[in-house]
Amino acid sequence: MARKKRKVPGLNASSTADISFILLIFFLVTTSMDTDSGLARRLPPPPEDEQNEAQIDVKERNVLMVKVNAAGQLMCGGDFIEIDQLCDRVKDFVKNENNSPNLPEKHAKNIPLLGVCAVTDKHVVSVQTDRGTSYNVYFQVQNELVRAYNELRDELSKAKFGKLYGALDDEHQAAIREYYPQKISEAEPKNYGGTD
Repeated sequence: MARKKRKVPGLNASSTADISFILLIFFLVTTSMDTDSGLARRLPPPPEDEQNEAQIDVKERNVLMVKVNAAGQLMCGGDFIEIDQLCDRVKDFVKNENNSPNLPEKHAKNIPLLGVCAVTDKHVVSVQTDRGTSYNVYFQVQNELVRAYNELRDELSKAKFGKLYGALDDEHQAAIREYYPQKISEAEPKNYGGTD
């Protein structure tokens, strides 16, 4: 007598879709997504009609040129330097402690909470990169520039108010920012040693 083959009972998968959907929702709700964050740069206002024809005159002594080539080499003010030296170079440029004729011009300015101060607020740090510059080098340069301004603001804040810049209220921070405004300009990338 031949034995009958038994049928294998089917697996009840009706709730599998529900469980999968619940797990999906759980991971979507609990996962923190990285948000894109840009560089904090304030763009200049659009030029007015009369300003299009007349060029804005910026004195050469007020501009610090920072150039980065495709190999990641950094030139600051005509000298080749390492990236870790950039912060100190920018700080010396912006402060101009000895009122050097080769550094930004100082002028008297009345700043709320600080009084009349000699400031170099007409300075500009101009960054120009090569089209082949790596993002890693570019962001290292940007970090050093921002670090220079942060250190300058912290030093002034401690000297005037006895606290770091981040611990000040909005009014005091505005006074420090007016003394040391962050002026970083991005020039269009070039092909150094090649054709544009």
